[in-house]
Amino acid sequence: MASGKKTCTTIEIYALIRANKGNLPSMHTLLPFLLAMIAAIVMLNMLASKLRIAYPILLVVAGLLVSFVPGLPMLRINPDLIFFIFLPPLLFEASWTISFKEMKKWWRIIGSFAFLVVFFTALSVAIVANHFIPGFTIASGFLLGGIVSPPDAVSTGAITKFVKIPKSTATILEGESLLNDASSLIVFRFALVAVGTGQFIWQEAALSFLWMAIGGAGLGLLLAWLFVQAHKRLPLDAQSAIALTLIEPYFMYWIAEQVHCSGILAVVCGGLYMSARRLIFLDSASRIQSFSVWESFVFILNGVVFLIIGLELPEIVEGLRNEGISLRIAIGFGVLVTGVLIAARMISSYAALLATIIFRPGVVPRARNNRRRWLMPLLLGWTGMRGVVSLAAALAIPITLDNGAAFPHRNLILVITFVAILLTLVVQGLTLPYLIKRTELFDGSADEELEESTRKKMKQGLKQHVYEFLKTKYDNDVIGHAGMEKFLKQWEERAKASDDSWMNYKTKVIFVEVLEIQRQYLSELNKDPLIDENIIRQQLYQIDLEEERLKII
Repeated sequence: MASGKKTCTTIEIYALIRANKGNLPSMHTLLPFLLAMIAAIVMLNMLASKLRIAYPILLVVAGLLVSFVPGLPMLRINPDLIFFIFLPPLLFEASWTISFKEMKKWWRIIGSFAFLVVFFTALSVAIVANHFIPGFTIASGFLLGGIVSPPDAVSTGAITKFVKIPKSTATILEGESLLNDASSLIVFRFALVAVGTGQFIWQEAALSFLWMAIGGAGLGLLLAWLFVQAHKRLPLDAQSAIALTLIEPYFMYWIAEQVHCSGILAVVCGGLYMSARRLIFLDSASRIQSFSVWESFVFILNGVVFLIIGLELPEIVEGLRNEGISLRIAIGFGVLVTGVLIAARMISSYAALLATIIFRPGVVPRARNNRRRWLMPLLLGWTGMRGVVSLAAALAIPITLDNGAAFPHRNLILVITFVAILLTLVVQGLTLPYLIKRTELFDGSADEELEESTRKKMKQGLKQHVYEFLKTKYDNDVIGHAGMEKFLKQWEERAKASDDSWMNYKTKVIFVEVLEIQRQYLSELNKDPLIDENIIRQQLYQIDLEEERLKII
């Protein structure tokens, strides 16, 4: 590495002991600390489960408490690599868990919240910051707005799992959280350039935006198609296939950024494409194991980001003091910006309802009375918890400009971002389940009845489809064959046999064929817009488990 300027292609993790910042601890000192961080994250998750609260709430509080512990190493990751390390896997996993089919049903409101509301929020933050925070330009305000505007999908999902909400509401929250990450980070990138260069040319920005959006989405889809073909043609086992899925989002992001496209959009679009084709290029073992691997990986990444900000907070606070800004004033700015975020989302939620009533009254959300209908935007606006994406974006702000000068207001932006995340997670996150239960806004009985009816219809259709398949193709083998009769009875009655001695080679081959027939049936059934894709995915997961159980018989 050349002296003076560090290249951004090398992962640089600095660990400085606060008591003696000139000494770098050895790996024997640093590694146990990193392992202890992961252990702490696991214990916090266990505590959150016991207290029945969302684990991101405890993570952000832990990040704050860590900053008060003396003698801990301070981890600092090169800002150029923050996006590259954390965002691709987080967005890729989110795109795999959401249903693109369900997103299409609510694309208007998802699109408005993911793009219009993000821009409105960023603009509101920019105006308020420019007016109230000394030294903040409009460009700096947009930079801050791009960082704090996107609600966090992980936090919202973790909080709403403790209460029953309609599938449509859950889909809207998940869909907008996935897409608004991409839109807000595009705003962040443009604002970063404007702050660094001191100029912003709208014509060039518009063309650049189109290239970033269209090029990023197109390149993500192309790379995803290539990855699917590679999975289908290479002799991969489950471990190798999962390992590839772990590096694929990094490839999408890196290649897109090399040609100045949006790496975020490349990952999101590529992830949605591959998610819709998981039955084609992943076998049952890969699908089952990848679910646990990815869930654990993303959980650790979320926890590490929150603890990193806690370890950096002392240095950030010291930097504020050097700039002549007290911590109390910085926290006050954070509270102000948080208020703007909440107000902007509330205004946007009610504006969306009014626009729907005026222009598309046929798709107005159902409610038992007008009071509940007008309460729905209130609760939708209250779900704007910020999280790891905002934190990663703030940490990604470069320490210095290209000319070597310190990046303006970096420490203040970090503090404001952390305060916004802390307040939205703790205040909104802890009160949201109570508000939903108190207002009795969402009556889950209708959804539960529809879901149960769909499950019964799906399972009955599966039984009938398998029975007709066996009778048509293996009619001669069934008659007079005890094993085949048991096999047929299992699919008619869904009862487990007392042992698997009847499962000879031939019946095992037919069993696997039957499982594949069921997958084909479910794939066709999923084309029905009235069928919830989550129910289909749950049944496909059960089929994968059946196939894996068959392998050990």
